[in-house]
Amino acid sequence: MSKKLINGNVIAHVVSYSIIMMGVLMLPAVATAAYYGESDLEALCFSFVITLGSGGLLSFLTRKSKDAEIKKRDGYLIVTLSWVSMAIFATLPYLLSGAIPSISNAFFESMSGLTTTGATILDDIESKSHGILLWRSMTQWIGGMGIIVLTIAILPLLGIGGMELFVAEAPGPTKDKIHPRIKETAKRLWAIYLLMTITETVILMFCGMSFYDAINHSLTTTSTGGFSTKQDSIAAFNSPVIEMVIVFFMFLAGTNFTLIYFGFKGKFRQFLNNDEFKYYLGAVIGLIAVITPIVYFEADLSFGRSLRDTTFQVVSMITTTGYATADYTSWGPLATFIFFLLLFSGASAGSTSGGIKIVRIVTLMKNGFLEFKKRLHPNAVIPVNLNKQTIPPHIIYNLLAFIFLYLFIFTVGAIVMTALGESFDVALSSVATSLGNVGPGIAEVGPANTFSHISDPGKWVLSFLMLFGRLELFTVALLFTPYYWRRN
Repeated sequence: MSKKLINGNVIAHVVSYSIIMMGVLMLPAVATAAYYGESDLEALCFSFVITLGSGGLLSFLTRKSKDAEIKKRDGYLIVTLSWVSMAIFATLPYLLSGAIPSISNAFFESMSGLTTTGATILDDIESKSHGILLWRSMTQWIGGMGIIVLTIAILPLLGIGGMELFVAEAPGPTKDKIHPRIKETAKRLWAIYLLMTITETVILMFCGMSFYDAINHSLTTTSTGGFSTKQDSIAAFNSPVIEMVIVFFMFLAGTNFTLIYFGFKGKFRQFLNNDEFKYYLGAVIGLIAVITPIVYFEADLSFGRSLRDTTFQVVSMITTTGYATADYTSWGPLATFIFFLLLFSGASAGSTSGGIKIVRIVTLMKNGFLEFKKRLHPNAVIPVNLNKQTIPPHIIYNLLAFIFLYLFIFTVGAIVMTALGESFDVALSSVATSLGNVGPGIAEVGPANTFSHISDPGKWVLSFLMLFGRLELFTVALLFTPYYWRRN
């Protein structure tokens, strides 16, 4: 008797937990709608019942599989289907309330939220109800923590995307104690994530934000998502103090959560000894130093305002948060090109940011420089070191494969978007920002615009790219290879 290629019941049972979680986390939006007495209360209640009921029913029907072994092959499908299922059920509040009546637009907004991309089709954000906007922010908060637990606790078990580079320092799983360590990891990460969210909420309230605005922006800052309750994003508040608070928490959320965990334990030396963090900090400072003079001369602003606007936009883009206080595409072609490059970068691995991640870029740069040395000394054995440890060759190959796949998907995506009728610059920018989970791009999808003008087929393509980028490419890409569906 041949073994099953994949265990559908086991996969469905695990996916049901994600759906149940989505249902439970709709309750804050329901409570908000009830508090404000707005018309979306019924729609949110129906969404809660449908989501929780569907997840509960699926869990009940597959309950006999709850103790079955989850194989590595099952893991890829579980992760992808969980994200897609959550995005589908996340559309219900938008569709049932009429806030976003189009299925294409609702799915785009939901996927953008869960993947913490922050791209939006809404041109009238302030007209939406409090409950709907809170749900919109909640989707990013759910996705932000989901990706942290996924990358530190789950993906290393599947061997995906070069996560070995930081998992050795993470309080994560080992082969001999997988389940207990995953639970412990998840608990600690959730505690840190929640504490950061609460802390930022309190500070923003002291800075003059209402509780409602403060909680929404804290949810979308710690997740590096970028959804705002204002059409003009953070610029609507016109407050240097609020901007600096958000800059700090964006930077913190773009830091490897493993380091933040050690920071809470008082092991601050971990920050000084971590190569990725030093490059991350250096990149932020260097970009601010380069772009500020450009803004000063191009935008005809005071030096203080140039520094303020540059700092906010640089941190927002490198962490892939996507908030805006200024339109960086108006700062001239050089600044625009630099920000276009930041659509690919991302911040630290093990953070809520998207993009390629700095640790991969640094490792490949070091490997590239070593190739020059090997040309001069062909018989020498010169390893690539990171955090005073030698990086095994198989990880270098993994990173090279990741970069190739990233650029390949970007190229194919841009070709498809161009074929769908988008201009060259919009196609490049929309694909780059979706794959990097950034939010705003350049041209007609820049910080002063939305994605509402993108065609429906284009929105589905971009939604798919958001998922691709958020799940570290290989997770989804493997499902489209014949090797995955072939019996061993």
